[in-house]
Amino acid sequence: MQDQLDVVKEVISIFLKDRKEGKRQLIEWFLNDVMDEEARVQLASMPYERTEERKGHRNGSRTRKLKTVDGELELRKPQIREFPFRTAVFDRYSRVEKALDSVILESYIQGVSTRNVKSIVESLGMENVSASYVSTLASELDSRVREFLERPIESPMKFIYIDATYFKVREDGKYRSRALHVCIGIN
Repeated sequence: MQDQLDVVKEVISIFLKDRKEGKRQLIEWFLNDVMDEEARVQLASMPYERTEERKGHRNGSRTRKLKTVDGELELRKPQIREFPFRTAVFDRYSRVEKALDSVILESYIQGVSTRNVKSIVESLGMENVSASYVSTLASELDSRVREFLERPIESPMKFIYIDATYFKVREDGKYRSRALHVCIGIN
């Protein structure tokens, strides 16, 4: 408990000197603490506690970097011998925060080029986000949109109201004028 208080005091003193670095360190400390608690819950015991309910044993931790809008965090992901550790802090194999993914996808939807998306992300304080990562996210978004558009209508409609307006949209890497149809069905 005293160790945690010392860490909080140190982070607060850094925060008062340099708010951005202090915030990054505070988030890093908090997420590491959350993962330690998740490990305790998954193991069903406190560290070094011997109980019948215990499901496994800690096996140290592995350093993992996570890029966020507040900077790159260095997290300590707990290791468990008997089964893989699962966390809500980040997805498996993810190296970038979901909020940053949202910024990238929103920029792509707005028609910003892959190169310009990279510069937008760098202006948020993130470096080394590759153009291929942006392209991968964009293709994933395209497939989800296509899946949504091709879904079947569940029941027959008695009345259908249709209207349209035209927008410039990005399709297959090019901008084209396409109609946005607004359809309202009444069953």
